Amino acid sequence: MKSKVITIDGPAGSGKTTLAHLLSKRLNIRCLHTGLMYRAFAWWVLNKAQDGWNQRVGELLESFSVEFSGGEQTGGVIVGGRDISQFLQDPKVEMLSSDLSRIKEVRDRMLMLQRLEAHKGPLIAEGRDMGTVVFPDASVKFFLTADRDVRAYRRWRERIEKGERVELGTVLEDLRKRDEQDTQREIAPLVPASDAIIVDTTHKGINDVLDILCFHITNKLRV
Repeated sequence: MKSKVITIDGPAGSGKTTLAHLLSKRLNIRCLHTGLMYRAFAWWVLNKAQDGWNQRVGELLESFSVEFSGGEQTGGVIVGGRDISQFLQDPKVEMLSSDLSRIKEVRDRMLMLQRLEAHKGPLIAEGRDMGTVVFPDASVKFFLTADRDVRAYRRWRERIEKGERVELGTVLEDLRKRDEQDTQREIAPLVPASDAIIVDTTHKGINDVLDILCFHITNKLRV
């Protein structure tokens, strides 16, 4: 393996977080959910400097640290000694994380933290610019996609199952805005790497997609 990293990129609701987790269990490789790092920082910003945060980005980055504990699916996300996992699906956190990801200073800090994780051993890195920016020499790169309506339904169902009261139309509009921000930002826009394997998950079950990923990984890494 070139960098001992498998990358999975894609828009919100494409299934990349769940699949990265399942793939890490099947292959017994660590999984890094990089989107949670940005959301964790967004939560930190909202709690430390709701007003004028853009003038304090450097200061907030200096005081920010994040840890991941084991758990079911994504595990716990620990910031300042507190498990904040339950707050990371908040639409305000999600939208702010997209805003923050357009700031070079933020991306540079996150990139450093993400590459440090790869030095610890083989890694599955899930996010939006893993194969294009963070790990351009990754051994295998995937880009997952799905129709927006399907992605919105998945997100809506997840939130309903958690007991939230939210309209499907609201989730769809939030997703549209997030897609627009992610694909049109100047720094590291959401695009497939030129050598990424593109997998459309619209009409596929999670286990079917997992089998597809494993098939390609086996073929790519076969000696």
